[in-house]
Amino acid sequence: MNCWIFSESFAKMANNEKEPTEAGENQEIIPPLNKDETLEKLKLVAAETEEIKHSQKRKFDEMAEKLQSIEESVSKISKTDNDGKSFLSNNQSNKEQESRKIFSLKDVFENVYSLKEDEYVCSEDKEHFNVKWSIEVGHIDNHLGFYVHCKPIAPIGNKYTIEAKLEFKMLGNDDNTAIKTVKFCFDKDEVVCGYEHFLKWEEMEYDFLINEKKLTAEVKVEILKMSGFGKKKIRRFDESQKDVSDVVLVVNGTKFYISKMYLAAQSSFFKTLFLGNFSESNKSEIPLSGIDPEDFQRFLEVLYSENAVDDSTVEGILLVADLYDAPTVVGRCEMFLLHDSDKEFKKKLQISTKYRLQSLKKECLSKIDTLDDVQRLLPCDLSDLDPSAALIILQKCVSSH
Repeated sequence: MNCWIFSESFAKMANNEKEPTEAGENQEIIPPLNKDETLEKLKLVAAETEEIKHSQKRKFDEMAEKLQSIEESVSKISKTDNDGKSFLSNNQSNKEQESRKIFSLKDVFENVYSLKEDEYVCSEDKEHFNVKWSIEVGHIDNHLGFYVHCKPIAPIGNKYTIEAKLEFKMLGNDDNTAIKTVKFCFDKDEVVCGYEHFLKWEEMEYDFLINEKKLTAEVKVEILKMSGFGKKKIRRFDESQKDVSDVVLVVNGTKFYISKMYLAAQSSFFKTLFLGNFSESNKSEIPLSGIDPEDFQRFLEVLYSENAVDDSTVEGILLVADLYDAPTVVGRCEMFLLHDSDKEFKKKLQISTKYRLQSLKKECLSKIDTLDDVQRLLPCDLSDLDPSAALIILQKCVSSH
């Protein structure tokens, strides 16, 4: 029977304590790959780049055909035909998909079969959206337990909540997979979510241990809502700004009073929204969905030249800036990450590839020249690496191998 479990071991994990093994030492996560294995991993990831290039060419050809068709159609209709159409209804669904706070936690654990009853092993912490996350597996009542830990980095007090949708997945031999999905709300009292009886221990040993010792565990996380992380506002966009604004943007019930022309000058999305021939263009109040009001507040502050970027806000600001195509804000975030951020190398590289920050990406890749650098600086799961970055790293490593 599956159930939620919040035991003493979890309290220890929250305080960065490890459960001891029978020998009194911490169970180890899979050690770094040796150089040959690392090189092969890089080759596999980089090989995806060629397929991506072909895929992009096919998409480009298809897009060219569609554009030509659209151009022919437009020449036959009135330019005012857009009047009355909704820009948001045509574009917001795609925007919402892009703005979702989704990420995956994936680790390969070694020698799980040697765990005794009530022993656990936990992965290293990985930072996403100002929260440290980790995966834990354990041997409980002749079953495999599977959990995710949530450790906020900078909440305001203890009254924080993180509502999330979690997909627990175990990857095994012969394409075997075991998947369970749940919605859960983390707070100061509930820092661990998972399944006490995710798999029978015997089933795990026969169907999911790769090479009889390696276990691949993955959790896909979608953050639905975060509260209790709001910092003091640097600039006000509330009703006090009514006299100097001409539109109200409503984000999850929070109203932002802003100037259309100022926002349109900084964002192609808002330029089209405000100045196009759409049903929203002349409205005084426009709803925006799929984004967090705190992230939007910081985004506007940076847009208005306030110093709102720090390690706790940069990822949320980038998400909004990339979504609404605001290059000035993206540039300020990149400069912060290049010169002032204390984020780990792995996180900077991940952000640089996700948001196409070429200067940051170049800076990160300049630190990797050898396989020793790869093993020291990059995550164990190289399949999470951006294929184009993997190709560059592979070329540098091969030349120095």
